[in-house]
Amino acid sequence: MAPQQLFRALVSAQWVAEALRAPRAGPPLQLLDASWYLPKMGREARREFEERHIPGAAFFDLDQCSDRTSPYDHMLPSAAHFSEYVGHLGVGATTHVVVYDASEQGLYSAPRVWWMFRAFGHRAVSLLDGGLRHWQHLGLPLDSGKSHPVPAELCAELDPAFVKTFDDIKENLESRSFQVVDARAAGRFRGTEPEPREDIEPGHIPGTVNIPFTDFLTKEGLEKSPEEIHHLFQENKVDLSQPLVATCGSGVTACHVALGAYLCGKPDVAIYDGSWVEWYMRARPEEVISEGRGKTL
Repeated sequence: MAPQQLFRALVSAQWVAEALRAPRAGPPLQLLDASWYLPKMGREARREFEERHIPGAAFFDLDQCSDRTSPYDHMLPSAAHFSEYVGHLGVGATTHVVVYDASEQGLYSAPRVWWMFRAFGHRAVSLLDGGLRHWQHLGLPLDSGKSHPVPAELCAELDPAFVKTFDDIKENLESRSFQVVDARAAGRFRGTEPEPREDIEPGHIPGTVNIPFTDFLTKEGLEKSPEEIHHLFQENKVDLSQPLVATCGSGVTACHVALGAYLCGKPDVAIYDGSWVEWYMRARPEEVISEGRGKTL
């Protein structure tokens, strides 16, 4: 599929500012702040949202909009749960959703929500290039307080092609029917730096390629160009003409790999939703590759 046939994955801060300043005819616009942080960072995303956010934005809580019965973090919710949750945030069938977060990287957790909308059949979704960091750098307006979006109706339906399970990844160890890219930092991938969860050792799935999610971003926090991203995949011997699956620690930064491939004209990258946390908990010791402790029985 050629890039021009894809819904635009990125919109600029200038585009969003103009759309807020002079609403135009066409689909309604809803901004979502999808900030989420690892507990060790000591940041409270919802409180920060109420202190400052882009005007008109609503707060998307990744932990709330998830399968709360799963032992793994923020796994995909049911289609009914997703529909109800985003409907309360003002997202309807025709809404153009623009997602951002307030991370220091520019974008961190927002691509996960971009991927979720696409997985649930809502393709009119974009990311704010550079996130809140770039918005503030440009001195654009901010708001504070709780948001009060007008509820809307969305009927979501999960496309299973967007998701891979533990069994899919395990079967692929033998079949090698798809490539797997891990978006975690190199030390966690190699097993030399700790995982955020205390009960999980670092390491990686056999046969996996490591491209840290930060490699897709410029030092200013903007997304690299499709040409640069294509070169990044080539450097790591990832063939974009072949099936590709992304993983990470818990399914969040893996979505940067899906975004990067999408910008190169490949919209069919699936996410291993359970990612490393599930793999480590369920895999056999010999299926945990690590320069560190690894996994023992």
